[in-house]
Amino acid sequence: MTNIKHSPMSKEIFILAVILVLAGWGCGTKGSAANTAAAVTATHYQLATVEKASGLEQLVKLPAQLAAYEEVSIFPKVNGYVKRVWVDIGSHVKKGQLLMELEAPELEQASMQAKEKYARATLDYTISRENYERLRQAALTPGAVSPMGLASAKAKEEADSTLCNAEKANWQMQETILGYLRVAAPFDGVITERNVHPGALVSAEGKDNKPMLDLRQVERLRLQVDIPEGIAANLEDKDTVTFYLSAFPGKKMTGRVSRRSSVVNTQYRSERMELDVYNQDGKLAPGMYGDILFHSKGNPAAFSVPRSAVITSTERKYVLSVRDGKTVKVDVTTGNDTADKVEVTGALQAGDELVVNANDETKEGLTVK
Repeated sequence: MTNIKHSPMSKEIFILAVILVLAGWGCGTKGSAANTAAAVTATHYQLATVEKASGLEQLVKLPAQLAAYEEVSIFPKVNGYVKRVWVDIGSHVKKGQLLMELEAPELEQASMQAKEKYARATLDYTISRENYERLRQAALTPGAVSPMGLASAKAKEEADSTLCNAEKANWQMQETILGYLRVAAPFDGVITERNVHPGALVSAEGKDNKPMLDLRQVERLRLQVDIPEGIAANLEDKDTVTFYLSAFPGKKMTGRVSRRSSVVNTQYRSERMELDVYNQDGKLAPGMYGDILFHSKGNPAAFSVPRSAVITSTERKYVLSVRDGKTVKVDVTTGNDTADKVEVTGALQAGDELVVNANDETKEGLTVK
């Protein structure tokens, strides 16, 4: 067996070689990490061009609810007892139809007394007028009637005439109050609530009383909807609207904008609009819930940009415009939108370039080539 002896010089060479290999591996690792960081930092920005929207149409779906065209809760005008009720829940009535009768003996007595006072005042006035006419005829003969006597008779006639008119007005007022005992329908409709029965005492002073009857017009209904102000501004009267009711799934119905409040609700930033809906077959009812669908015409003065170009933060809504090769934040207001486009208004011009794949962490002043 041959023994190989390593000299001290060979060991030093071996150690030096190992050190060089490790140093080279470390440099390669550091260079690779630097290249990776540089690759992460260098983000590629995708650009898009601002286009003139010319009214970006959007299919809008909003909740709506049917309401009676006219409705009234009927309370007693005077105190009395319910004598008869001629209608019940579900009764269809016509304008002027008698709904119920009340009775109040004290009101009947007051009317009779007022009538008697008027009759007595009428007789007194008749006598005073006749007396004055006789004195006036007699005064044609010189010295037959004194001027003072004629003037007194004239004053008595005028006073009795005034009293007669006052008693007549009082009697007519009592007759009007007596007429409140007969409750008639103010318009065509259906009785939707009844809370009294014959013999019940009703009071005109009760603040927390329930209404005796509730009447609603259902042959014609109002479809009420609150429309966001940005859409309502471009919606015109008589525009056709499609709607569906949850009670009749899949049944398409149409109507036209009939009324608008012209006031924006400051809490919800919306405007109340109504559509007239005719209910000849009686299948629709107030309170039914539904959805309306209509095509919002959009803002013809707005611009169209990709949806991803609009950045929404907690403070603002903006886009990143590229100007002189640098990113600049431009505040915008959005309008109608589709699957990939959205209307915006702001300090933009057609042909401006925007960063599409930015977010709220993207800074201003970045160089975009």
